[in-house]
Amino acid sequence: MPQEELISLLKRDVREWNAWRKNNAHVRLDFRGVNLSDVDLRGVNLSGVNLNEANLIDINLSGANLSNARIYEANLSRANLSGTNLSEANLSEANLSEANLSRADLSNANLNGAVVIRTDLNESNLSGAYLNGADLRWSNLSGSYLRGVRLIEANLIEVDLSEADLSEANLDGANLSRANLSRTNLKGANLSRTLLIGTNLTHATLSGCTIYGISAWNVHLEGAIQENLIITQEHEATITIDNLKVAQFIYLMLSNQEIRDVINTLTTKSVLILGRFTPERKAILEVLQEVLRAHNYLPILFDFETPKDRNLTETVRILAHLARFIIADLTEPSSIPQELQAIIPTLAITVQPILLEEKKEYAMFHDFSRYHWVLPTYFYTDQANLITSMETHIIQSAEQKAKELELPHI
Repeated sequence: MPQEELISLLKRDVREWNAWRKNNAHVRLDFRGVNLSDVDLRGVNLSGVNLNEANLIDINLSGANLSNARIYEANLSRANLSGTNLSEANLSEANLSEANLSRADLSNANLNGAVVIRTDLNESNLSGAYLNGADLRWSNLSGSYLRGVRLIEANLIEVDLSEADLSEANLDGANLSRANLSRTNLKGANLSRTLLIGTNLTHATLSGCTIYGISAWNVHLEGAIQENLIITQEHEATITIDNLKVAQFIYLMLSNQEIRDVINTLTTKSVLILGRFTPERKAILEVLQEVLRAHNYLPILFDFETPKDRNLTETVRILAHLARFIIADLTEPSSIPQELQAIIPTLAITVQPILLEEKKEYAMFHDFSRYHWVLPTYFYTDQANLITSMETHIIQSAEQKAKELELPHI
C-alpha cells in the first residue's frame, strides 16, 4: 500500500490501522516528516515506525504503542502521551514541551537533548532511559520510576521529582536548583558536579551517592538519610562522609593546601573583638585592631548592633568558634552581656575583658568568674595607655590561657 494511503488510513480509522499492522508486521514504515498534528490516535500501534522530524503537535497518542519507534527531532509539544508505550524509542532532540506523559513507559528510551519543559511525566517509567542534556524545567516527574536513568548535564530546574525512584541514576553535572526531591530514592546515584541551590531533599534517601564536585547552597535536608556519601573521584582512594552540606568543605581541606592554611590561620591567629560602635568606643576597637595586626593576628571586629539578616547570638557564636581568643570591651555595654552569655558558659575559649578605668563592670558580669577561661578584667586609662600595655597585659595573658586550654585534661 502506498505511503499516502497508509497515512490516510491511519488518520481515518485506528482500529482498521491496527488490524493492518497486525497482518503486516514485517513491513517497515517510514513516516519521516509527516504531519499528524491534532489527530486522535488513541491506542494506535506505531511500534518501530520512523517518525523522525514529524509534526505531532497536540496529537492524542494516549495508550498508544510507540515502542522502538524513531521520533528524532519530532515536535510533540502539548501531545497527549499518557499511558503510551515508548520503551526503547528514540526521542532524541524531540520537543515534548507541555505534553502529557503520565504513566507512560519510556524505559530505555533515548531522549538525549530533548525539550521536555512543563511536561507531565507523573508516575511514568523512565528506567534506563537516556536524557543526557535534556531540558526538563518545571516538569512533573513525581512518583516516576527512573532507576538507572542517564540525566548527565540535564536541566532539572524546579522539577518535581518527589517520591521518584532515582536509585543508581547518573545525574553528573545536572542542574537541580530549586527542584523538589522530597522523599526521593537516590540510593547509589551519581550526583557529581550537580548544582543544588535551594533544592528540597527532605526525607530523601542519599545512601551511597557519589557527590564529588557538588555545589550545595541552602539545601533542605531535614529527615534525609545521608550515609556513605562518596566525596572523591573514581581514581582516588574512596572517602565517605555522612553529611552532604559539609562534604565539599571536607574535600577542599583534604586536597587544597591553601584551604588548610586558611583554616590554620582562622584557628590560631583570629581574634574576635566585641564592643560598641559609637564613635568614641569604635576608636578603642580600632586601636585593638591595629595592635593585633602588628603582632600578626587576624582581628575580627563584630558590630552586633547592625546585622539584621541573621540571629545575633548565632553569628557571634560562629565567630567565637573560629577565634584564638576574644577581647571584650565592657565599657558602656549594650548587647554585649547577651553575646557573652551565649559564648562563655558553653564554649571554653579565652575571653579577655577590658574596661575604661573610671567605669564599672555591669552587674551580672561577676557570674562569669567561675569559668577559668575568663581572665580578670584589664583596666586602661586611655588609648595611649591601651597601646603601650596591650602586648604585656592583654595579648600575652590571653595567649598563655589559650595554650593552657589546648592541653589535655588529666
